[in-house]
Amino acid sequence: MRSSWRLAAPLVVWLAVVVIPRPLGLSRNAWSYLGLFAAVVVALVLEPLPPAAVGLVGLTLATVLGFISAKPAEAIKWGLSGFSDGTVWLIFGALVVSLGYEKTGLGRRIALTLVKALGKSSLGLGYAVMLADLAIAPFTPSNTGRSAGVIYPIVRSIPALYGSAPGPSARRLGAYLMWTAFATTGVTSSMFLTALAPNLLAVSLIHQEIALDLTWAQWSMGVLPIGTPLLVTLPVLVYFIYPPEIRASEQVPAWAAAELVRMGPLSMPERVMGLLVLLAFCLWVFGGAWINATTAILAIVSLMVLCRVVDWDDITGNRAAWNTVVYFATLMTLADGLNRVGFITWAAQGVARLLVGASPVVALVGLVSFFFLVHYAFASLTAHTVVVLPALLAAGALFPGMPVKVFALLLAYSIGLMGVITPYATGPAPVYFGSGFIPRKDFWMLGFVFGLIYLAVLLGVGIPWLGTCLS
Repeated sequence: MRSSWRLAAPLVVWLAVVVIPRPLGLSRNAWSYLGLFAAVVVALVLEPLPPAAVGLVGLTLATVLGFISAKPAEAIKWGLSGFSDGTVWLIFGALVVSLGYEKTGLGRRIALTLVKALGKSSLGLGYAVMLADLAIAPFTPSNTGRSAGVIYPIVRSIPALYGSAPGPSARRLGAYLMWTAFATTGVTSSMFLTALAPNLLAVSLIHQEIALDLTWAQWSMGVLPIGTPLLVTLPVLVYFIYPPEIRASEQVPAWAAAELVRMGPLSMPERVMGLLVLLAFCLWVFGGAWINATTAILAIVSLMVLCRVVDWDDITGNRAAWNTVVYFATLMTLADGLNRVGFITWAAQGVARLLVGASPVVALVGLVSFFFLVHYAFASLTAHTVVVLPALLAAGALFPGMPVKVFALLLAYSIGLMGVITPYATGPAPVYFGSGFIPRKDFWMLGFVFGLIYLAVLLGVGIPWLGTCLS
Protein backbone atom coordinates (compact mmCIF):
# COMPACT_ATOMS: atom_id res chain seq x y z
CA MET A 1 0.00 0.00 0.00
CA ARG A 2 2.80 2.39 0.94
CA SER A 3 4.66 1.61 -2.29
CA SER A 4 1.49 2.16 -4.35
CA TRP A 5 1.00 5.58 -2.75
CA ARG A 6 4.55 6.55 -3.58
CA LEU A 7 4.08 5.44 -7.17
CA ALA A 8 0.77 7.31 -7.52
CA ALA A 9 1.99 10.61 -6.02
CA PRO A 10 4.24 11.60 -8.97
CA LEU A 11 1.43 10.83 -11.42
CA VAL A 12 -0.95 13.02 -9.41
CA VAL A 13 1.59 15.85 -9.46
CA TRP A 14 2.01 15.51 -13.23
CA LEU A 15 -1.73 15.57 -13.78
CA ALA A 16 -2.19 18.51 -11.39
CA VAL A 17 0.34 20.61 -13.28
CA VAL A 18 -1.16 19.75 -16.65
CA VAL A 19 -4.74 20.68 -15.67
CA ILE A 20 -3.76 23.97 -14.04
CA PRO A 21 -4.00 26.83 -16.56
CA ARG A 22 -0.54 27.52 -17.85
CA PRO A 23 1.09 30.86 -16.94
CA LEU A 24 1.18 33.66 -19.47
CA GLY A 25 4.17 33.46 -21.79
CA LEU A 26 4.75 29.72 -21.42
CA SER A 27 3.83 27.31 -24.21
CA ARG A 28 1.56 24.32 -23.64
CA ASN A 29 4.42 22.00 -24.56
CA ALA A 30 6.72 23.63 -21.98
CA TRP A 31 4.01 23.46 -19.29
CA SER A 32 3.38 19.76 -19.99
CA TYR A 33 7.10 19.04 -19.88
CA LEU A 34 7.33 20.88 -16.55
CA GLY A 35 4.59 18.58 -15.22
CA LEU A 36 6.62 15.52 -16.20
CA PHE A 37 9.78 17.02 -14.71
CA ALA A 38 7.95 17.82 -11.45
CA ALA A 39 6.71 14.22 -11.33
CA VAL A 40 10.29 12.98 -11.72
CA VAL A 41 11.47 15.19 -8.86
CA VAL A 42 8.66 13.96 -6.58
CA ALA A 43 9.56 10.38 -7.49
CA LEU A 44 13.22 11.07 -6.68
CA VAL A 45 12.17 12.26 -3.21
CA LEU A 46 9.63 9.49 -2.48
CA GLU A 47 11.59 6.73 -4.28
CA PRO A 48 8.81 4.37 -5.41
CA LEU A 49 11.55 3.06 -7.72
CA PRO A 50 15.35 3.31 -7.47
CA PRO A 51 16.50 6.83 -8.48
CA ALA A 52 18.23 5.63 -11.66
CA ALA A 53 15.03 3.86 -12.74
CA VAL A 54 13.03 7.02 -12.04
CA GLY A 55 15.35 9.00 -14.31
CA LEU A 56 15.18 6.39 -17.07
CA VAL A 57 11.37 6.18 -16.97
CA GLY A 58 11.03 9.97 -16.99
CA LEU A 59 13.45 10.35 -19.88
CA THR A 60 11.71 7.60 -21.85
CA LEU A 61 8.33 9.29 -21.38
CA ALA A 62 9.73 12.65 -22.48
CA THR A 63 11.17 11.00 -25.59
CA VAL A 64 8.04 8.98 -26.47
CA LEU A 65 5.74 11.96 -25.97
CA GLY A 66 7.89 14.12 -28.24
CA PHE A 67 8.29 17.05 -25.86
CA ILE A 68 11.67 17.98 -27.36
CA SER A 69 11.12 16.85 -30.93
CA ALA A 70 8.22 15.27 -32.78
CA LYS A 71 10.69 13.40 -35.00
CA PRO A 72 11.49 10.01 -33.40
CA ALA A 73 15.11 9.99 -34.57
CA GLU A 74 15.77 13.47 -33.15
CA ALA A 75 13.90 12.67 -29.95
CA ILE A 76 16.00 9.58 -29.15
CA LYS A 77 19.18 11.42 -30.10
CA TRP A 78 18.31 13.96 -27.41
CA GLY A 79 17.23 11.22 -25.00
CA LEU A 80 20.60 9.48 -25.18
CA SER A 81 22.72 12.64 -25.22
CA GLY A 82 23.47 12.44 -21.51
CA PHE A 83 25.24 9.11 -21.95
CA SER A 84 27.81 10.76 -24.20
CA ASP A 85 28.49 13.57 -21.74
CA GLY A 86 32.06 13.53 -20.45
CA THR A 87 30.95 14.60 -16.99
CA VAL A 88 28.95 11.40 -16.52
CA TRP A 89 31.98 9.26 -17.31
CA LEU A 90 34.22 11.41 -15.14
CA ILE A 91 31.89 10.62 -12.24
CA PHE A 92 31.93 6.94 -13.16
CA GLY A 93 35.73 6.84 -13.33
CA ALA A 94 36.10 8.60 -10.00
CA LEU A 95 33.74 6.06 -8.39
CA VAL A 96 35.92 3.24 -9.71
CA VAL A 97 38.97 4.99 -8.24
CA SER A 98 37.19 5.14 -4.88
CA LEU A 99 36.60 1.40 -5.23
CA GLY A 100 40.36 1.01 -5.48
CA TYR A 101 40.78 2.98 -2.26
CA GLU A 102 38.38 0.61 -0.55
CA LYS A 103 39.67 -2.66 -2.02
CA THR A 104 43.34 -1.97 -1.37
CA GLY A 105 42.68 -0.56 2.11
CA LEU A 106 44.59 2.64 1.33
CA GLY A 107 41.72 4.88 2.43
CA ARG A 108 41.46 3.15 5.80
CA ARG A 109 45.24 3.27 6.28
CA ILE A 110 45.32 7.03 5.65
CA ALA A 111 42.54 7.62 8.18
CA LEU A 112 44.13 5.43 10.86
CA THR A 113 47.53 7.05 10.35
CA LEU A 114 46.08 10.49 10.97
CA VAL A 115 44.21 9.28 14.06
CA LYS A 116 47.41 7.75 15.40
CA ALA A 117 49.32 11.01 14.89
CA LEU A 118 46.72 13.48 16.20
CA GLY A 119 44.45 11.55 18.52
CA LYS A 120 45.99 12.29 21.94
CA SER A 121 43.31 14.87 22.77
CA SER A 122 39.69 15.16 21.83
CA LEU A 123 40.46 18.31 19.85
CA GLY A 124 43.38 16.62 18.12
CA LEU A 125 41.12 13.70 17.34
CA GLY A 126 38.66 16.14 15.76
CA TYR A 127 41.46 17.41 13.53
CA ALA A 128 42.45 13.84 12.67
CA VAL A 129 38.89 13.12 11.56
CA MET A 130 38.84 16.30 9.48
CA LEU A 131 42.20 15.59 7.84
CA ALA A 132 41.25 11.99 7.10
CA ASP A 133 38.21 13.16 5.16
CA LEU A 134 40.21 15.90 3.45
CA ALA A 135 42.93 13.45 2.39
CA ILE A 136 40.60 11.22 0.40
CA ALA A 137 38.03 13.82 -0.69
CA PRO A 138 39.66 14.78 -4.04
CA PHE A 139 39.35 11.20 -5.27
CA THR A 140 35.99 10.20 -3.79
CA PRO A 141 33.02 11.78 -5.61
CA SER A 142 30.59 10.02 -3.31
CA ASN A 143 30.50 11.77 0.06
CA THR A 144 28.42 8.83 1.24
CA GLY A 145 31.15 6.40 0.28
CA ARG A 146 33.84 8.64 1.73
CA SER A 147 32.27 9.77 4.98
CA ALA A 148 29.71 7.06 5.71
CA GLY A 149 31.77 4.25 4.18
CA VAL A 150 35.35 5.05 5.27
CA ILE A 151 35.32 7.69 8.02
CA TYR A 152 32.22 6.70 9.98
CA PRO A 153 33.26 3.07 10.74
CA ILE A 154 36.54 4.34 12.22
CA VAL A 155 34.93 7.18 14.19
CA ARG A 156 32.21 4.82 15.44
CA SER A 157 34.84 2.54 16.97
CA ILE A 158 36.42 5.22 19.14
CA PRO A 159 33.76 6.39 21.68
CA ALA A 160 33.37 2.94 23.23
CA LEU A 161 36.98 3.15 24.43
CA TYR A 162 35.81 5.87 26.83
CA GLY A 163 32.44 4.52 27.81
CA SER A 164 30.67 6.87 25.43
CA ALA A 165 27.64 5.30 23.78
CA PRO A 166 24.36 6.51 22.28
CA GLY A 167 22.19 7.89 25.05
CA PRO A 168 23.18 9.59 28.32
CA SER A 169 26.93 9.08 27.78
CA ALA A 170 26.97 10.30 24.18
CA ARG A 171 28.29 13.75 25.07
CA ARG A 172 31.40 12.29 26.71
CA LEU A 173 33.10 12.00 23.31
CA GLY A 174 30.92 10.33 20.67
CA ALA A 175 28.61 13.27 19.90
CA TYR A 176 31.57 15.61 19.35
CA LEU A 177 33.30 13.20 16.99
CA MET A 178 30.14 12.39 15.06
CA TRP A 179 29.23 16.01 14.43
CA THR A 180 32.81 16.94 13.54
CA ALA A 181 32.95 14.13 11.00
CA PHE A 182 29.58 15.00 9.51
CA ALA A 183 30.17 18.76 9.40
CA THR A 184 33.58 18.19 7.83
CA THR A 185 32.21 16.28 4.87
CA GLY A 186 30.03 19.25 3.93
CA VAL A 187 33.14 21.41 3.56
CA THR A 188 35.34 18.80 1.87
CA SER A 189 32.50 18.10 -0.56
CA SER A 190 32.82 21.67 -1.81
CA MET A 191 36.61 21.90 -1.63
CA PHE A 192 37.26 19.80 -4.73
CA LEU A 193 35.41 19.39 -8.01
CA THR A 194 35.69 15.60 -7.72
CA ALA A 195 34.73 15.40 -4.03
CA LEU A 196 30.98 15.34 -4.75
CA ALA A 197 29.17 14.05 -7.81
CA PRO A 198 26.69 17.00 -7.98
CA ASN A 199 29.70 19.34 -8.27
CA LEU A 200 30.43 17.79 -11.64
CA LEU A 201 26.78 18.01 -12.55
CA ALA A 202 26.78 21.70 -11.58
CA VAL A 203 29.80 22.37 -13.81
CA SER A 204 27.97 20.78 -16.72
CA LEU A 205 24.82 22.83 -16.05
CA ILE A 206 26.90 26.02 -15.74
CA HIS A 207 28.43 25.28 -19.12
CA GLN A 208 24.96 24.73 -20.61
CA GLU A 209 23.44 27.89 -19.15
CA ILE A 210 26.21 30.51 -19.31
CA ALA A 211 28.92 28.84 -21.43
CA LEU A 212 31.47 28.92 -18.59
CA ASP A 213 33.97 26.06 -18.51
CA LEU A 214 35.54 25.19 -15.15
CA THR A 215 38.60 22.98 -14.73
CA TRP A 216 39.57 21.06 -11.62
CA ALA A 217 42.31 23.60 -10.84
CA GLN A 218 40.05 26.63 -11.39
CA TRP A 219 37.45 25.17 -9.05
CA SER A 220 40.05 24.58 -6.34
CA MET A 221 41.63 28.00 -6.69
CA GLY A 222 38.27 29.70 -6.30
CA VAL A 223 37.11 27.73 -3.26
CA LEU A 224 40.42 27.55 -1.39
CA PRO A 225 40.03 30.82 0.61
CA ILE A 226 36.45 29.82 1.46
CA GLY A 227 36.98 26.21 2.49
CA THR A 228 40.37 26.51 4.18
CA PRO A 229 39.29 28.74 7.11
CA LEU A 230 36.20 26.58 7.60
CA LEU A 231 38.26 23.38 7.79
CA VAL A 232 40.96 24.91 9.99
CA THR A 233 38.45 26.20 12.53
CA LEU A 234 35.81 23.49 12.29
CA PRO A 235 37.03 21.12 15.04
CA VAL A 236 37.47 24.13 17.34
CA LEU A 237 34.01 25.48 16.52
CA VAL A 238 32.43 22.14 17.34
CA TYR A 239 34.61 21.93 20.45
CA PHE A 240 33.09 25.14 21.80
CA ILE A 241 29.56 24.92 20.39
CA TYR A 242 29.03 21.22 21.16
CA PRO A 243 31.92 20.33 23.50
CA PRO A 244 32.92 16.82 24.59
CA GLU A 245 33.04 16.05 28.30
CA ILE A 246 36.31 14.13 27.84
CA ARG A 247 39.14 16.38 26.71
CA ALA A 248 41.95 13.79 26.48
CA SER A 249 42.01 10.57 24.45
CA GLU A 250 45.29 8.86 25.22
CA GLN A 251 44.04 5.39 24.25
CA VAL A 252 42.96 6.28 20.74
CA PRO A 253 46.46 6.56 19.18
CA ALA A 254 47.27 3.16 20.64
CA TRP A 255 44.07 1.70 19.16
CA ALA A 256 44.86 3.21 15.74
CA ALA A 257 48.43 1.90 15.96
CA ALA A 258 47.13 -1.58 16.74
CA GLU A 259 44.79 -1.42 13.75
CA LEU A 260 47.69 -0.37 11.53
CA VAL A 261 49.79 -3.26 12.85
CA ARG A 262 46.91 -5.58 12.07
CA MET A 263 46.86 -4.23 8.52
CA GLY A 264 50.55 -5.00 8.14
CA PRO A 265 53.08 -3.14 5.98
CA LEU A 266 52.03 -1.14 2.95
CA SER A 267 50.99 -3.69 0.35
CA MET A 268 51.93 -3.58 -3.31
CA PRO A 269 48.31 -2.85 -4.37
CA GLU A 270 48.28 0.08 -1.93
CA ARG A 271 51.56 1.39 -3.34
CA VAL A 272 50.31 1.12 -6.90
CA MET A 273 47.00 2.73 -5.93
CA GLY A 274 48.83 5.61 -4.28
CA LEU A 275 50.95 6.22 -7.38
CA LEU A 276 47.90 6.12 -9.64
CA VAL A 277 46.05 8.58 -7.41
CA LEU A 278 49.07 10.90 -7.53
CA LEU A 279 49.13 10.57 -11.32
CA ALA A 280 45.42 11.42 -11.53
CA PHE A 281 45.96 14.45 -9.32
CA CYS A 282 48.82 15.70 -11.52
CA LEU A 283 46.84 15.17 -14.72
CA TRP A 284 43.81 17.02 -13.36
CA VAL A 285 45.81 19.95 -12.03
CA PHE A 286 48.60 20.31 -14.59
CA GLY A 287 47.59 18.31 -17.65
CA GLY A 288 44.52 20.20 -18.82
CA ALA A 289 46.28 21.48 -21.95
CA TRP A 290 47.16 17.95 -23.07
CA ILE A 291 44.48 15.64 -21.75
CA ASN A 292 40.79 16.02 -20.94
CA ALA A 293 39.81 15.36 -17.31
CA THR A 294 37.49 12.51 -18.31
CA THR A 295 40.17 10.96 -20.53
CA ALA A 296 42.58 11.17 -17.61
CA ILE A 297 40.29 9.32 -15.21
CA LEU A 298 39.53 6.63 -17.81
CA ALA A 299 43.27 6.20 -18.29
CA ILE A 300 43.69 5.75 -14.53
CA VAL A 301 40.88 3.17 -14.48
CA SER A 302 42.57 1.31 -17.34
CA LEU A 303 45.86 1.30 -15.46
CA MET A 304 44.09 0.05 -12.31
CA VAL A 305 42.79 -2.92 -14.31
CA LEU A 306 46.14 -3.58 -16.01
CA CYS A 307 47.97 -3.40 -12.66
CA ARG A 308 45.38 -5.68 -10.99
CA VAL A 309 44.45 -3.05 -8.43
CA VAL A 310 40.86 -3.88 -9.33
CA ASP A 311 39.49 -6.66 -11.51
CA TRP A 312 37.14 -6.10 -14.39
CA ASP A 313 34.57 -8.08 -12.44
CA ASP A 314 34.91 -5.48 -9.67
CA ILE A 315 33.99 -2.77 -12.16
CA THR A 316 31.12 -4.62 -13.83
CA GLY A 317 29.84 -5.62 -10.39
CA ASN A 318 29.98 -2.07 -9.05
CA ARG A 319 26.24 -1.45 -9.09
CA ALA A 320 26.62 1.97 -7.50
CA ALA A 321 28.87 3.22 -10.31
CA TRP A 322 26.61 1.96 -13.12
CA ASN A 323 23.51 3.24 -11.33
CA THR A 324 25.24 6.60 -11.14
CA VAL A 325 25.87 6.62 -14.89
CA VAL A 326 22.18 6.08 -15.62
CA TYR A 327 21.08 8.44 -12.86
CA PHE A 328 23.20 11.40 -13.90
CA ALA A 329 22.88 10.84 -17.65
CA THR A 330 19.09 10.87 -17.45
CA LEU A 331 18.83 13.77 -15.01
CA MET A 332 21.24 15.93 -16.98
CA THR A 333 19.22 15.31 -20.14
CA LEU A 334 15.92 16.04 -18.39
CA ALA A 335 17.37 19.27 -16.98
CA ASP A 336 18.54 20.21 -20.47
CA GLY A 337 14.96 19.63 -21.65
CA LEU A 338 13.70 22.43 -19.38
CA ASN A 339 15.95 24.81 -21.27
CA ARG A 340 15.01 23.44 -24.70
CA VAL A 341 11.26 23.87 -24.16
CA GLY A 342 11.80 27.47 -22.99
CA PHE A 343 10.91 27.06 -19.32
CA ILE A 344 14.26 28.21 -17.95
CA THR A 345 14.18 31.46 -19.92
CA TRP A 346 10.60 32.12 -18.83
CA ALA A 347 11.37 31.42 -15.15
CA ALA A 348 14.54 33.51 -15.24
CA GLN A 349 12.67 36.48 -16.65
CA GLY A 350 10.09 36.15 -13.87
CA VAL A 351 12.73 36.06 -11.13
CA ALA A 352 14.57 38.96 -12.74
CA ARG A 353 11.40 41.04 -12.65
CA LEU A 354 11.09 40.42 -8.91
CA LEU A 355 14.62 41.75 -8.40
CA VAL A 356 14.12 44.96 -10.34
CA GLY A 357 15.56 47.86 -8.39
CA ALA A 358 17.98 45.82 -6.25
CA SER A 359 21.73 46.26 -6.55
CA PRO A 360 23.71 43.42 -8.19
CA VAL A 361 25.33 42.51 -4.86
CA VAL A 362 21.99 42.38 -3.04
CA ALA A 363 20.55 40.26 -5.84
CA LEU A 364 23.57 37.94 -5.74
CA VAL A 365 23.36 37.49 -1.97
CA GLY A 366 19.61 36.93 -2.11
CA LEU A 367 19.75 34.35 -4.89
CA VAL A 368 22.65 32.39 -3.36
CA SER A 369 21.00 32.46 0.08
CA PHE A 370 17.75 31.23 -1.45
CA PHE A 371 19.59 28.42 -3.26
CA PHE A 372 21.26 27.39 0.02
CA LEU A 373 18.27 27.57 2.35
CA VAL A 374 15.72 26.03 -0.01
CA HIS A 375 17.63 22.78 0.47
CA TYR A 376 15.50 22.26 3.58
CA ALA A 377 12.90 21.06 1.07
CA PHE A 378 15.23 18.53 -0.58
CA ALA A 379 16.60 15.15 0.47
CA SER A 380 19.06 14.99 -2.41
CA LEU A 381 21.83 17.37 -3.41
CA THR A 382 21.55 16.05 -6.94
CA ALA A 383 17.83 16.68 -7.23
CA HIS A 384 18.31 20.15 -5.76
CA THR A 385 21.04 20.92 -8.28
CA VAL A 386 19.02 19.68 -11.23
CA VAL A 387 15.84 21.54 -10.27
CA VAL A 388 17.03 24.87 -8.88
CA LEU A 389 20.47 25.63 -10.32
CA PRO A 390 19.50 26.17 -14.00
CA ALA A 391 16.67 28.56 -13.16
CA LEU A 392 18.81 30.67 -10.81
CA LEU A 393 21.73 30.74 -13.25
CA ALA A 394 19.45 32.04 -15.96
CA ALA A 395 17.89 34.60 -13.62
CA GLY A 396 21.29 35.86 -12.53
CA ALA A 397 22.55 36.08 -16.09
CA LEU A 398 19.66 38.36 -17.00
CA PHE A 399 20.13 40.70 -14.03
CA PRO A 400 21.84 43.99 -15.05
CA GLY A 401 25.35 44.28 -13.65
CA MET A 402 25.40 40.79 -12.11
CA PRO A 403 28.95 39.34 -11.89
CA VAL A 404 27.79 36.13 -13.54
CA LYS A 405 30.98 34.10 -13.08
CA VAL A 406 31.15 34.94 -9.38
CA PHE A 407 27.47 34.14 -9.01
CA ALA A 408 27.81 30.77 -10.77
CA LEU A 409 30.80 29.72 -8.66
CA LEU A 410 29.11 30.69 -5.39
CA LEU A 411 26.08 28.61 -6.33
CA ALA A 412 28.30 25.64 -7.21
CA TYR A 413 30.41 25.93 -4.04
CA SER A 414 27.30 26.02 -1.87
CA ILE A 415 26.11 22.57 -2.99
CA GLY A 416 28.36 20.57 -0.66
CA LEU A 417 28.07 23.07 2.19
CA MET A 418 24.28 22.92 2.32
CA GLY A 419 24.46 19.19 3.10
CA VAL A 420 25.02 20.07 6.77
CA ILE A 421 21.61 21.59 7.48
CA THR A 422 19.30 18.60 8.08
CA PRO A 423 19.38 14.89 9.00
CA TYR A 424 18.36 14.09 5.42
CA ALA A 425 20.22 16.77 3.45
CA THR A 426 22.88 14.47 1.97
CA GLY A 427 23.84 10.80 1.88
CA PRO A 428 25.98 10.63 5.07
CA ALA A 429 23.42 12.59 7.14
CA PRO A 430 21.10 9.67 7.94
CA VAL A 431 24.11 7.54 8.90
CA TYR A 432 25.41 10.00 11.50
CA PHE A 433 21.91 10.84 12.69
CA GLY A 434 21.10 7.15 12.97
CA SER A 435 24.18 6.52 15.10
CA GLY A 436 22.16 7.74 18.10
CA PHE A 437 24.95 9.94 19.46
CA ILE A 438 23.28 13.22 18.48
CA PRO A 439 19.64 13.70 19.57
CA ARG A 440 17.14 14.90 16.98
CA LYS A 441 16.79 18.36 18.53
CA ASP A 442 20.57 18.83 18.69
CA PHE A 443 21.03 17.65 15.10
CA TRP A 444 18.56 20.22 13.77
CA MET A 445 20.01 22.98 15.95
CA LEU A 446 23.58 22.22 14.93
CA GLY A 447 22.58 21.99 11.28
CA PHE A 448 20.98 25.44 11.43
CA VAL A 449 23.94 27.02 13.24
CA PHE A 450 26.64 25.51 11.05
CA GLY A 451 24.56 26.15 7.93
CA LEU A 452 24.49 29.86 8.77
CA ILE A 453 28.24 29.81 9.48
CA TYR A 454 28.97 28.13 6.15
CA LEU A 455 26.71 30.51 4.25
CA ALA A 456 28.22 33.57 5.95
CA VAL A 457 31.78 32.50 5.09
CA LEU A 458 30.77 31.56 1.54
CA LEU A 459 29.35 35.03 0.92
CA GLY A 460 31.64 37.08 3.16
CA VAL A 461 34.86 35.59 1.77
CA GLY A 462 33.69 34.34 -1.60
CA ILE A 463 32.28 37.57 -3.02
CA PRO A 464 35.39 39.74 -2.55
CA TRP A 465 37.82 36.91 -3.34
CA LEU A 466 36.12 35.73 -6.53
CA GLY A 467 35.47 39.31 -7.57
CA THR A 468 39.22 39.94 -7.39
CA CYS A 469 40.56 36.75 -8.95
CA LEU A 470 38.04 36.72 -11.81
CA SER A 471 38.37 40.40 -12.66
